[in-house]
Amino acid sequence: MSPKLFAGIDVGASATKCMIISEEKEEAGSAVAKTGIDLAGDAKKVFEDALSRVDGGGVAVARIVSTGFGRKNVPFADASRTEISCQSLGCYFHFPRAIVIVDIGGQDTKVIRTDADGKLKGFKMNRKCAAGTGTFLEEISHRLDVSLEEMNALATRSKKDVEIGAFCTVFTGTEILARIREGLSREDLAKGVYKSVVKRAMEMDTLVGDVVLTGGVVAHNTILYDMFSEILGRKVLIPPKPQLTGAFGAALYALQEAGQPRLE
Repeated sequence: MSPKLFAGIDVGASATKCMIISEEKEEAGSAVAKTGIDLAGDAKKVFEDALSRVDGGGVAVARIVSTGFGRKNVPFADASRTEISCQSLGCYFHFPRAIVIVDIGGQDTKVIRTDADGKLKGFKMNRKCAAGTGTFLEEISHRLDVSLEEMNALATRSKKDVEIGAFCTVFTGTEILARIREGLSREDLAKGVYKSVVKRAMEMDTLVGDVVLTGGVVAHNTILYDMFSEILGRKVLIPPKPQLTGAFGAALYALQEAGQPRLE
């Protein structure tokens, strides 16, 4: 009998992710691609890409669960779950205890709390403004005239602490220009921007206990791990693939729901 596989597809505002797992809850294949305007097409492509990476190839997937803001735009999924529930399940798998999840994505930030049994205790979301998100960092990188990929390395070379606001992307961009005119270096400004991202997340809720960082912004900006740890005064936790935690959680739901009918 062929081994069964289960897939989770996370259609986010900035990136679409897919994780395929085995019955043993081990990764069999994964893929990430930029989200465009054709959400169904993006989901199909990233799923096929992840499937092509499965050893042996040609293996059928028993069940697919979608999540993310575009979860209802995956017509071939058998069911859908909210990103809150999938992030919770994906993180709890790696850290099975009471945790506080800080998920920093392309266009929103979430603070999610689970109890010692992995049950959701509550969550808060920043949806009104892109400040403190991946979009925020992308806009600031333009202001600093560096690529988004260079921002993390730039900030690690900083020798000075600079306070930068993060309450509005537009106002922060204007503030950056003013600070450049003051003669502050790009390295120090970049570090100040990352620090503002951390402070923005911490203002959303009190981060007590074990804190887990997830999301594409965390995956590509490792300086955030050091900053959260420094400000909190203790090491924060990061799952193996923080950008794919939501997709992994959706795949775990697919495994849990194996044999259940497709939900229309």
